[in-house]
Amino acid sequence: MMTGQVSKVAASSVLVTGAAGFIGSAVAEALISRGQPVIGIDNLNTYYPVSLKRARLDGLAARHGNLFHFHELDFADMSALTETLAPFTFDTIVHLGAQAGVRYSLENPQAYVASNLAGHVNMLEIARARQVVHMVYASSSSVYGGNTKLPFAVEDRADHPVSLYAATKKADELMSETYAHLFRLPLTGLRFFTVYGPWGRPDMAMWKFAERILTDRPIDVYNHGEMSRDFTYIDDIVGGVLACLDRPPVDDGAQKAGGSVKPHALYNIGNNKSEHLLRLIEVLEDACGRKAQRNLLPMQPGDVPATYADITALTRDTGYAPSTPIETGVPRFVDWFRGYTGF
Repeated sequence: MMTGQVSKVAASSVLVTGAAGFIGSAVAEALISRGQPVIGIDNLNTYYPVSLKRARLDGLAARHGNLFHFHELDFADMSALTETLAPFTFDTIVHLGAQAGVRYSLENPQAYVASNLAGHVNMLEIARARQVVHMVYASSSSVYGGNTKLPFAVEDRADHPVSLYAATKKADELMSETYAHLFRLPLTGLRFFTVYGPWGRPDMAMWKFAERILTDRPIDVYNHGEMSRDFTYIDDIVGGVLACLDRPPVDDGAQKAGGSVKPHALYNIGNNKSEHLLRLIEVLEDACGRKAQRNLLPMQPGDVPATYADITALTRDTGYAPSTPIETGVPRFVDWFRGYTGF
């Protein structure tokens, strides 16, 4: 992992937070592949094994050398953030770093306050001070709470969160709207749905299910399997993030996706298809070559029975068109997973 010299970082560089994360590392890879150097920051917290985060970073450094400049840093620490970034020039920001996870927010709320609230304000302040062309930031489909109207549309009410994680993500949207209003800062919030694929997260169902199926242990199936999720393959997600980054909202007083008349857009980014959990398990079983033992359980606190992304606005504005069905994406994940874990 590299912390190269300032002179080697071009003006078109992109600052990526959460660069050691699942989506962050994939976005960094795509940006560098199209010729844009990346300044990556991540605090490498222990929410899930740091070894996986370091492996992602090592891969980026090995493939891209001086085009990837990584700094271990907590962006909730404003003084450290400012000092570390002072020598660098960047025109855009992809702010994906956050304390993730719905269920963990029940156990450690302070982590979400520090990273998702204070940290988000710090990134808005950096964007304002640097007068960046555009900052794309991660929101979440969890802001829809217990919404029973499917699919979820960005115009839907999103002020009844069912987890602290969701509440912090909604707060990020509101704070961003304020900065777009006060400072005319071009901002785009992406409400991510369930993302999966190679280099994914161990706290996500796809990883947990694959690990247990391949080691002949039962999988925990919540709400007795009566759940649906909008599963989106990582390559499709990355394409959507870059398409948004290239199209900053215009400060023209016109209404943007999500309803703002400031230079602030909100989009759902998903697969525009909700898969029944039991169907996903079947596809995983086929990819793993064995049947799952199913431990049927009630719904967990903070969870919702179904998610489904209406991506009309994102497709209209950027041409975003996810093209990877779970029948293609899940076997790709399982192939990577076997190679990484040795199962």
